[in-house]
Amino acid sequence: MTRRLLLSYLTLAALVLICLEFPLGYVYTRAERERATNAATEEAESVAGYAALSLAYGRPKELAERVDICAERIGGRLLVVDSSGTLLATSHPLSRDQQAGLAQHPEIAAALLGGDGANVRTSTIGGVQWLSVAVPVRHGATLHGAVRLTVPTDAIANNVHRVWLVLGLGGLGVLAVVTLAAFALARWIGRPILELERAAHTLAGGSLSTPASVTTGPPEVRSLAATFNRTAALLEHLLASQSAFAGEASHQLKTPLAALRLRLDNMEPGIPPQMRGNLNAAMTETDRLARMVEGLLAFARMEETALTPEPVDLDRVLQDRTLAWTGLYAREGVRLVLKGNPVGTALAVPGALEQILDNLLSNALRVAPTRSVVTVSRRLSATAAELHVEDQGPGMTAEQRSRAFDRFWRAPDAPRGGTGLGLALVQRLTLASGGEALLLPAPGGGLRAVIRLQPATPRRSNSLPSLPHPRRRPAVGACTAAGKR
Repeated sequence: MTRRLLLSYLTLAALVLICLEFPLGYVYTRAERERATNAATEEAESVAGYAALSLAYGRPKELAERVDICAERIGGRLLVVDSSGTLLATSHPLSRDQQAGLAQHPEIAAALLGGDGANVRTSTIGGVQWLSVAVPVRHGATLHGAVRLTVPTDAIANNVHRVWLVLGLGGLGVLAVVTLAAFALARWIGRPILELERAAHTLAGGSLSTPASVTTGPPEVRSLAATFNRTAALLEHLLASQSAFAGEASHQLKTPLAALRLRLDNMEPGIPPQMRGNLNAAMTETDRLARMVEGLLAFARMEETALTPEPVDLDRVLQDRTLAWTGLYAREGVRLVLKGNPVGTALAVPGALEQILDNLLSNALRVAPTRSVVTVSRRLSATAAELHVEDQGPGMTAEQRSRAFDRFWRAPDAPRGGTGLGLALVQRLTLASGGEALLLPAPGGGLRAVIRLQPATPRRSNSLPSLPHPRRRPAVGACTAAGKR
């Protein structure tokens, strides 16, 4: 940020200097040339006045002396011609051809026409630029000839170059001062913002060990830092309260529910047959409440700290969870099948993939008809490792699929006993792992749940061992939050 602020200040200062120095240099260059032209014109008119008197009173020798003195003083060349263009006096030697062609010079020819004012021309001779000024020589109304004064423009160019150099050095000096001032200002503005950014990253990581500074920087930044610190303190308090609630609720809610379920089980032998329906309904609702508590606690545990995805062996997790659920599926008359080639490892929050599969398999078993098949498949694309859980149940409409991930939402025709938290937990765990959860219609009816995770270092093998007979059932807490449908 300091670099961007510094660049902005320097760019603005450079634009201001350009807008000031270029017009100033242009105006000075033009003024210097006009000054040189005016000085040469005044000198030529002075010599023309002296020449008019000299020619009128027959003193050509004095005119020649005056021409030499003037040419030496101005560091240029001076010549005087009569009305026919014949050379009368010159400060520098001329060949016969040059003398014969003086009347054809544009500025001399214009002066011999007797017009008012000076005739100014510029020319380059021998690589040197010259300024030529010609004025008529008059005595009264009589035109006696013309005076041409020629001076080199090197002095003018040197003055112009010197001014541009001064302007350039002055601009660089101003930029140096602006750089120092801008750097100090950018540091003053940028340092508290960088501290605020570091504090925000720390807060995103789950804690705020060092609050943002509220004593440096502009007033607006200090006010923002103070507001951020208050917000961070409030969030820390809320996270601490939520963590305490998750720990206490696990004992305060689960223990009474377990005791209630035990009492209901103990009452079963002494209940008359006509009351067994009510007892079974009470036991079902108790189990549903227990699953809801498990789901809410799972959400609380997931949200109380920042979770970091880690490489997880998808093939091992799929085999373990499929083995765990195969026995329960078989008891309900549903076949569970694992398909697809090994996909290796993917990034997931620790323990998330097991909960995701348990919830999806619990949902699929809840709606799967007897003698149907639930298929768990896997595939590896260029951008994701995909897990599919497909059942042959009633499926969902497009509107129902769009709401299925909402907490506590259940389809109107969903079986009894669900809590509406299973798919919500699946989505939250998938998003926390950096992946995506989708619900799609299955070919031929039913529902297909798709979990896409970012692949880590792939681990492939040629084949998977066959699934042995299941030896254990899924843990009760692993799937108690299921039941969207």
